[in-house]
Parts: sequence; structure tokens; C-alpha cells
Amino acid sequence: MQRTERFDSADRIIQIGFWVNAVLMVMKLSAGYWGRSSAVFADGIESACDFVALSATIIALRLGRQPYDEAHPYGHGRAESLAAVVVSLVIFVTGGWILVDSVKTVLAHDFRSPEPIAVAAALVTIVVKEWLYRFSHRTGAQLESPALLAVAKDHRKDAITSISTLAGVAGAWFGFGIMDPLAAGLTSFFILHIGWETFREASHDLMDGSAPKDFVADVTRLAELVTHVEHVHEIRARRSGQYIIIDLKLDMDPDMTVKQSHDVASEVKRLIFMAYPNVGDVMIHINPHEEEHEDLIRL
Repeated sequence: MQRTERFDSADRIIQIGFWVNAVLMVMKLSAGYWGRSSAVFADGIESACDFVALSATIIALRLGRQPYDEAHPYGHGRAESLAAVVVSLVIFVTGGWILVDSVKTVLAHDFRSPEPIAVAAALVTIVVKEWLYRFSHRTGAQLESPALLAVAKDHRKDAITSISTLAGVAGAWFGFGIMDPLAAGLTSFFILHIGWETFREASHDLMDGSAPKDFVADVTRLAELVTHVEHVHEIRARRSGQYIIIDLKLDMDPDMTVKQSHDVASEVKRLIFMAYPNVGDVMIHINPHEEEHEDLIRL
């Protein structure tokens, strides 16, 4: 998949989620207010918070698709990981707000009997948000986009929230008023967990955390299949948005000419690009095979 196609696919998914979320937000706020359900109204506030996350993601994708320049020689892909951090913080705040509000409601014994419209709103949200999660996650996994995967998790968080909301609203509708705020409180813990997972993965990328071990092992095997590559001396890989950047050290015959070594390194890079569309760059260093040499590094 070409660079433009990758970002266009991500943009399309985000735009769909943005407008669907807008409709759900209005529906839940209205149903929560007129349907006398604090859980459904809180769900609507949560959807409003999602606008911050989705807006940040849209901005990040536009920044991330910018090609490298003099000030950013490695591109702008980290903008996606920054957006994922923003999404995680929004999820944290939302979860904390819902937890505090539910505790206050229980302590105040401020229980209300919801209307059927509140139950219907929770049910519709579950179906729509689960569909959005599957739709977004499938594309996010294909593109290996941190921002898109974070948004997909946010959709799943909303679906889980609404399941709990539905149980609470239905229970309150049948006369167990305390179930409405209890459901909201229970949901907040699921939300906080999803926020932590999203933050952990995004911060891993921002801190130059290593790419998955199986990916590194597969790239190593591929490079060592190339003629004249005696051994992969060292390999490091890190993520930059939807792309992975690889640093590779190859051991080769010390008597090879610069031109021959360059051709072999170019073949290694070409094969990696063909096998992995999500690799943005491969930086290759040549070492003399079976000769003493010192790797100069300060990290």
C-alpha cells in the first residue's frame, strides 16, 4: 500500500467515527436528560470527551502524512503516538469523572426511575460502537497505526460502557434505582484499564521501544538470505507512527569493493521493503566479517 493510500484509509475511518460519534453524543445526552438516567447522560458526556480524542487524531494523521523535511529528517510519524497519548488521557479523565459521579450519587441516594428511551439509547450505542471498533481495528491493524488503534480501543471502551449502562438502566427501570449509578461506577474501571493500555503502548513508541521480537527475527533471517551477507551483526527497530525504522549491521567479506558492498546492502533494503510495506527506512552499516572491529556507540 502506497503512503498516500495508507493515510487516506486512516482518514476515512476517523471521519466515519467522528460523525457517528456526533450523532450518538446528541442521542445519549438527550435520552439521558429526558429519560431520567444519570448513567446514559454520563455516557453522552463521555462521547463529548471523545471529540477531543478524535480531533487530536485527525490533526495527528494530517501531521504524520507530511514527508520528512530538514527539521524532521525522520518524518512526522511520532505525531500519531502523541495523539494516542492524548486519547489515553481523555479516557483516563472520562473514567475518573464517571467514577466520582457514581460514588456521589450512591452516597446521596439520589436514585431516579429512567424512561424506556434511556434503555433504547444504551442498546443502540452498544451495537453501533462495537461495529465501529471492529471496523477501525481491522484497518488500524493492517496499517499498524498507533493513532487508529487507540481510536478503535476508545470505541470498544464505549461499547463496554454501554453494556454496563444498559444493565444499570434496565435494573433501575424495574425498580432497583441503585443499579444505575453502580453500573456507571463499574464501567469506570474498564475505562481506566483501557486508558492505561493505550498510554502504555503509545509511550513505548515515543520512548523508542523496540519493535516486536518476531518482526526483528524475521527481518534478520531475510537479510541473511542475501548472497554475500555472512551475518547480521546487530539489528534494531523502532516505530514512527505507521512506519518502522530499522538500523542494520551486516558482516561481509572485507575484500569486497565499496561498490559491491553497496549493491548487497541495496538488495537487502529492497527485499525488506518488498516484504514489509510498513517499513519506512532501513539504515545499513557494513562490518568486515571475522575481523576485529569496534562498534562506536554511546547509547
